[in-house]
Amino acid sequence: MGEQNSVESLSFEAALKELEGIVEKLEGGEVELEESIKIYERGAALKAHCLSKLKNAQLKVEQIVLNQDGEVTTQAAGIDG
Repeated sequence: MGEQNSVESLSFEAALKELEGIVEKLEGGEVELEESIKIYERGAALKAHCLSKLKNAQLKVEQIVLNQDGEVTTQAAGIDG
């Protein structure tokens, strides 16, 4: 399984797929306690990694603009405002 890979090296899609697998295992309830703790911790790291990737993607598609009052705001890139 991908547990050998560092979370930071995973693409968003790979991290999300692994996270989904962890959720299925935990929901199944057939994993021993120690293994549950281990994969839960891995899942928490994967979740944080996915959220970070999403935030970075969001920042890439936003641009900083000045509104009519001279205040700095952001808007999605490519949208006139």
